[in-house]
Amino acid sequence: MRDDSHQTHTSLAHGPQILSIPGPSIMPDRVLRAMHRPSPNIYQGALIDLTHSLIPDLKAVARTEHNATIYIGNGHAVWEASLANTHSRGDLVLVPRTGTFADGWADIARGLGLRVEVMDFGNRAPMDAAAIGQRLREDTAGEIKSVLVVHVDTSSSVKSDIAAIRAEMDAAGHGALLMADCMASMGCDRFEMDAWGADVAIAGCQKGMMTPAGVSFVFYNDKADRARDRADCVTGYWDWRPRTNPEVYFRYFNGTGPTHHLYGLREALTMIVHEEGVEHVWARHAVLARALWSAFEAWEHPDGLQLNVPERAHRSNAVTSVRLPERGTPLRNWCSGEVGLTLGIGIGMAPMGTPEWDGFFRVGHMGHLSGHTMMGTLGGIEAALVALDIPHGEGGLSAAAKVIAGLA
Repeated sequence: MRDDSHQTHTSLAHGPQILSIPGPSIMPDRVLRAMHRPSPNIYQGALIDLTHSLIPDLKAVARTEHNATIYIGNGHAVWEASLANTHSRGDLVLVPRTGTFADGWADIARGLGLRVEVMDFGNRAPMDAAAIGQRLREDTAGEIKSVLVVHVDTSSSVKSDIAAIRAEMDAAGHGALLMADCMASMGCDRFEMDAWGADVAIAGCQKGMMTPAGVSFVFYNDKADRARDRADCVTGYWDWRPRTNPEVYFRYFNGTGPTHHLYGLREALTMIVHEEGVEHVWARHAVLARALWSAFEAWEHPDGLQLNVPERAHRSNAVTSVRLPERGTPLRNWCSGEVGLTLGIGIGMAPMGTPEWDGFFRVGHMGHLSGHTMMGTLGGIEAALVALDIPHGEGGLSAAAKVIAGLA
C-alpha cells in the first residue's frame, strides 16, 4: 500500500509561463517567427521597403498625420530625443506628476540643462487640468516652453486627460508645447495625438506594440519642429530631422538599423492596424481591463487588497497598480514559483528596501492578451490569495467572467 504522507511539494509552475508585467508584454508567436531569420541586406532590397511601410502604420496607431521617427533605445532614449529637439539650455519645463515616471522625464530634462517645475498630483488621481491652466496663465512672460505629461504613469496606473489639458492650455493662450509620454498607453488606451492637440508623443515597441524591447518612437507636429530651429540641446544622433523622410536609408537610425526588431514590428503592426484595427484593439483592452477591475473590486478588503486608483474613469486599460500592505512581494513570489505567473513589482510607490515597498504590485494587461489569458491571470492571483491566507472578498473570478461573457 502506497504511503503519500511524506509526498514532496509539487510546483505547478512548469509548463507555459504567463508574463503579466507592464512591459515587456507577451510576444505573439508570429512576431517571434518573423524575427527568426538571418541578417538581411541593409543597403537595398526588402528591408528598405519594409521600413518605409512602418511609418504610416505607426502614425495610424498614434492617430497623427504628422511625423514619426524611430530610435534604437528605450523610453529614456525618447524622453531625451523629445526634449533635445525642442529646447535650449535654461528653458523651463512644467512637469505635472502622477507617478515616478514623471520624475524620470524631469531628471532627463535636468540633465540637458533645463529648469524643471513639478506639479505633484500624488499617485492615486489624475492631473488637474484646470490647475495646469492656471499655472500657465500666471506665466505671463512665457517662460514655460513645454508641459510634459505622462498619459498613463506605469508605476501608479493613473491615466490623465490629455485633451482636457490641451483645452486649458489653449484657454490660457499659452504657447508651450504639449508633450505626451504614451509608453504604457499607446496601442492599449485610446490616444488621439492630433485630435487631442499633443505636439509631441513618445512610445515604445515593447508594450502595446508587442515587440521585444529596444525600439522607441517620437511623433511630432510642425509646431514642435519649429521649436527645433532654436533648440541648442540636440546632437547629431538625437536630431529628428534627418530621421524623418530620409533620402538615404541609414539616416532612419543614424547608422545600422535594428534589423530584426523591424521584422517583428512589421508583423505586430500588421496585426494591430490591418487585421484587428486600432479601434478594436482599444475596445478589447477596455473589456479586459473591466474584467480585471471587477475581480479586484470583489476581492477588495479593509485588511487586504485595494486598487491604487479608486475611480474607474482614471484607471488605465494597460496596467493596474494594487496595494496589498506587507503582502505584495509574497503574493508575487507565490504566483511566480507556484503557478508560473509573473506579476510586476511596485515601482515608485515606496522607497525600495523599506517594508512599505513590499505592499504593492502591478498587473500588466497590454498587447497580446485575450479573455483566456486574463482569466488565467486572475485565477493565479486568486489562488495566491487563498494559499497565503490573505483577507479578500469573494466572487472575483465570477465577476470577471460576467464581463468576459458580456453580461456586465
